[in-house]
This record gives sequence, structure tokens and C-alpha cells, in this order.
Amino acid sequence: MARNLYILAATLLLFALISCGMTFFSSAAQPGLPGNGSLWKTISLLLLLGGLLIALLGMMTAMFEQVDRRAEERRLRARARRK
Repeated sequence: MARNLYILAATLLLFALISCGMTFFSSAAQPGLPGNGSLWKTISLLLLLGGLLIALLGMMTAMFEQVDRRAEERRLRARARRK
């Protein structure tokens, strides 16, 4: 599960980087694209925040999965010692 969140976060951060780069191109060279640089900056900021939030969720998920695995291992070792 955490790996999927990491992949999603990386994709969102890549799109944030691309939309940040779009602020440096003029709208005359690319007809049909939004020419307002503040729109690209806003999209970039929202994608960046989304990517960072998803990355945080991925890290938290990975940590909780590791805690669950270790607790299960301890429980199985304790059960094996009792027998």
C-alpha cells in the first residue's frame, strides 16, 4: 500500500514541477494553453501540497505496517516459547 502512495506522490510532484516550468513559457508560443502565469503557479502549488501530503501518508502507512509486522513476529515468538 505504501509503495502505491509513494508512486502517486512522485507523479504529483512531477506534474507540479512541469506546471511550475510552464510559468516560464509565453502563451503566444503555445496556443490553447492558459497564458496566465499565476494559474500555473497555483496549480503547481496545489500539486506540490498534494504530493507532499500523499508522501506523508505513505510514510505513515509504511511505519504502521512495520509496527504490525514486528508485533506479529513477537507474538509468534512468544507463542513458540510457551509451547
